[in-house]
Amino acid sequence: MIYLDNAATTFPKPEIVYKTMDNFYRTLGANPGRSGHRMAVAAEKEVEDTRTVVARLFGIKDSKRLILTFNATDAINMGIKGLLKSGDHAITTFLEHNAVSRALNGLEKRNIITVTKVRNSPDGLINPDDIKNAITSKTRLIVISHAPNVLGTIQPIRKIGRIAREHNIIFMVDAAQTAGVCEINVDEDYVDMLAFTGHKGPLGPTGTGGLYVEERLTLEPWREGGTGFEPASLSQPEELPFKLESGTPNTVGIAGLRAGIEYVLSKGIGTIRAHEQRLTNKIIQALKDDQRFILYGTTDISQKVGILSINVKGFKAAEVGAILDQSFDIAVRPGLHCAPFAHQMIGTFPDGTVRISPGLFNTEEDVDLFIRALVKIANERI
Repeated sequence: MIYLDNAATTFPKPEIVYKTMDNFYRTLGANPGRSGHRMAVAAEKEVEDTRTVVARLFGIKDSKRLILTFNATDAINMGIKGLLKSGDHAITTFLEHNAVSRALNGLEKRNIITVTKVRNSPDGLINPDDIKNAITSKTRLIVISHAPNVLGTIQPIRKIGRIAREHNIIFMVDAAQTAGVCEINVDEDYVDMLAFTGHKGPLGPTGTGGLYVEERLTLEPWREGGTGFEPASLSQPEELPFKLESGTPNTVGIAGLRAGIEYVLSKGIGTIRAHEQRLTNKIIQALKDDQRFILYGTTDISQKVGILSINVKGFKAAEVGAILDQSFDIAVRPGLHCAPFAHQMIGTFPDGTVRISPGLFNTEEDVDLFIRALVKIANERI
């Protein structure tokens, strides 16, 4: 199969990820931080080594401020629900994944907070001035996706982060589509909370992710329980990362995450991004002047990660996805991509689009075969 659905999860993973996870479960599969025996100590070291590697990826100075989570959704909920209180106001956009939209909407429906959604340009860009103009005296949080999963447009997070810092507002970035693909430095980008998932750009397994919490923040835990730290107390520990890491962690996944990120760092983030952009741009150039295809968002590859949403005239997105899968053995992602507001903004609701997302292990030949298949599908409507 030609796999072009890397925005959903990267596949395949580097061989070292498979080997690391297999070796971990066969030799170090104890519960970290819960026992004093050597296997438990070794497992704990694996977790802390991973925390250090993740911190390096994002320029985090204190690795204890990095909370290991089960995915980006877990991290986003942890940040939003751990921060916002009654009467707070949050600013977000129409481009967000449901992980952000539903977390905020749930609080708003219960009359705990109010939310303002900022509109985007046709290219999928957010104007920092629109964020600034939405600020009120009660604004506590600005939360946006670094690159929304429908259009892949890279947002000016540094400019928005500077605005947030100038107004003493917490700035949260959803880096689900950019971690491991775009350079991110939490200090230079004025990021107070950074949520990411491990199974996409970091090339790790599912069930992994993280949340960076800036030192001026105190979050309330949204789950409480065993941490292996201060076990005699009935209260959740105040010290990070224990305060926000209750329950047995996904240790084998964490080991795989470290291996994936180390692989990314060895290849170079810039090299990976250039490869994905080159393949995506080849698709853009092949389709953009053909009236049978509709391309959404910017076609300027310098402003995008390797994500492209399209439609084929005369077909629903689900039809194109099914034909590619069943007749050409090509995997893409049709539909709403868990981002209904984004599709409302670009006029593709409720059917959505066909999202193509090449990854590190795709080749020029993969893309050529995909383009030929898509053209053949379009020819069926002539």
